[in-house]
Amino acid sequence: MSKGRRGACLKVPPAPPGDPTSASLPDKARAARAGAAMPRYTAHVRGEWLAVPCGDAALTVGWLGREAIRRYIKNKPDNGGFASADDVRFLVRRCKGLGLLDSEDPLHAALEDNEFVEVVIEGDAMSPDFIPSQPEGVYLYSKYREPEKYIALDGDSLTTEDLVNLGKGHYKIKLTPTAEKKVQKSREVIESIVKEKTVVYGITTGFGKFARTVIPVNKLEELQVNLVRSHSSGVGKPLIPERCRMLLALRINVLAKGYSGISLETLKRVIEVFNASCLPYVPEKGTVGASGDLAPLSHLALGLIGEGKMWSPKSGWADAKYVLEAHGLKPVVLKPKEGLALINGTQMITSLGCEAVERASAIARQADIVAALTLEVLKGTTKAFDTDIHAVRPHRGQIEVAFRFRSLLDSDHHPSEIAESHRFCDRVQDAYTLRCCPQVHGVVNDTIAFVKNIITTELNSATDNPMVFASRGETISGGNFHGEYPAKALDYLAIGIHELAAISERRIERLCNPSLSELPAFLVAEGGLNSGFMIAHCTAAALVSENKALCHPSSVDSLSTSAATEDHVSMGGWAARKALRVIEHVEQVLAIELLAACQGIEFLRPLRTTTPLEKVYDLVRSVVRPWIKDRFMAPDIEAAHRLLIEQKVWEVAAPYIEKYRMEHIPESRPVSPTAFSLEFLHKKSTKIPESGDL
Repeated sequence: MSKGRRGACLKVPPAPPGDPTSASLPDKARAARAGAAMPRYTAHVRGEWLAVPCGDAALTVGWLGREAIRRYIKNKPDNGGFASADDVRFLVRRCKGLGLLDSEDPLHAALEDNEFVEVVIEGDAMSPDFIPSQPEGVYLYSKYREPEKYIALDGDSLTTEDLVNLGKGHYKIKLTPTAEKKVQKSREVIESIVKEKTVVYGITTGFGKFARTVIPVNKLEELQVNLVRSHSSGVGKPLIPERCRMLLALRINVLAKGYSGISLETLKRVIEVFNASCLPYVPEKGTVGASGDLAPLSHLALGLIGEGKMWSPKSGWADAKYVLEAHGLKPVVLKPKEGLALINGTQMITSLGCEAVERASAIARQADIVAALTLEVLKGTTKAFDTDIHAVRPHRGQIEVAFRFRSLLDSDHHPSEIAESHRFCDRVQDAYTLRCCPQVHGVVNDTIAFVKNIITTELNSATDNPMVFASRGETISGGNFHGEYPAKALDYLAIGIHELAAISERRIERLCNPSLSELPAFLVAEGGLNSGFMIAHCTAAALVSENKALCHPSSVDSLSTSAATEDHVSMGGWAARKALRVIEHVEQVLAIELLAACQGIEFLRPLRTTTPLEKVYDLVRSVVRPWIKDRFMAPDIEAAHRLLIEQKVWEVAAPYIEKYRMEHIPESRPVSPTAFSLEFLHKKSTKIPESGDL
């Protein structure tokens, strides 16, 4: 195959006796590999993963593809539909990055040892259930670097911020010495139970309806493996890498508390898997939230024991045993109680809930900035944010939001030419969507704080059953696995955070409606020829309407499962997933408002707004240019959405907000002819008459 046709399908001729393909290559290349361990590659052929040892890495990519197909044919009763491997035309591409490989390149130059490749047979169509080499959102791992810093877990002090950072791959995990001792102590209790052949649920008995079935000692390890296999019954898309890392990290944290009975050896094996970023295939659907998140956590455990699928930045998707081996790891061998210890808990609900809380916090504080910018464009008043108003209704969130508005809009400290241009207008008060931001945004902030408190408690809670109390030398069956706490909290979060989108959509309407904004219709010149923000507002309305259905609480539902032994469940998995969807919609609606407010500024030029809001405007204009005439809008919305997700809007405004807070700047209260005060009335009545008035 010529270099000019790199990546084209090829028919590789069979290697003659003695493998001259190898003999014809430079002896130096083979000599360089002499004495080294035999390299091995893992090839994916039509849904099958095949380990292909290579006696000489100077062999070619074409040889690897042909050998993988030969092994595939050998394992199929019908030869996979081929007469021989020599009749097959194929491409070879790397799983990591999906780059095509030239069939003539030597393996030692094209691939690393233990690398994963895809052998694509000419004429094959991708089946709907084909597992891609890379999961959704994997572009975030295109520049993945193994972290150097560690977080020490003790089961008691993990924060929501910590878990999100673990999900992003910023840290590896290690245990504190105290945690190691607690884990060892609890395991001693389990070993004693097994040794004395005591009948204890989940250790020497079956599960659920089979709790009264005693299992022979020689089958206790098989019991744990069977538990993991049978409970791996989830469906749907796999969790993206960040969420799977969060799930695994949180389960490690709970096990580190020392109430689960897992051995320290097994827990350290699990930590090694996390630190190598080997992530099991965990479908997002299948948990009812009691007895814990059994299905997703079972899929997590299935990968740890070397079964099912697994993903890593190095390999892409492959059979778990191959991914582990590629990272120098061995599958976990479960001891009595350890399967149950790995799968019983609320970590799916809680890890997703942790992401939801952090994203909700980020968008809530940025919503204040976006709304302040809209208020400037619509020439609103800051009177409604007066400290005295909020002091007499002293909700914490309301007071904080009003403060942020003052810090961004206080024209005596951040002079606004726009505010000065309408200071003496005849408008008495603004619409609720502007005037009531502290009250509406405020309760959202208080809701987030309430939910964060519950999620933080859940992060550091033992949620197994039975619980192992080493200090008492006994196990106790209870119900800590029930997900009602995080389920209810996340339903509440969805309801609360939705209001940011609901009020934002109404502000978008005011910006786009010329009878309300005094700006060109839909914020564009030459209306009619151009439609401007007309359909962007429709998108916001559609998202708000969808949120109304998503905000119906999932935790008000319950279906009896496991032959009525688990007769009340939380449905917390759906509560967590839909809370995340609601938050994403909120982010997108506020992204549209941010674009609309910045576009409104264009029609008020050359007047300038306050310094912090000008910084926000400059940030937006660094990624989205002004709307002069109609163009493809979706990329602009996505760019603004990305600014909010990455908290760039907060980053540019926060220094001004904190400076205002730290310097205790006196509040300015500009005089307006429509704002009545006794002082103003007194000044009018004591005014000295001019000579012409006498």
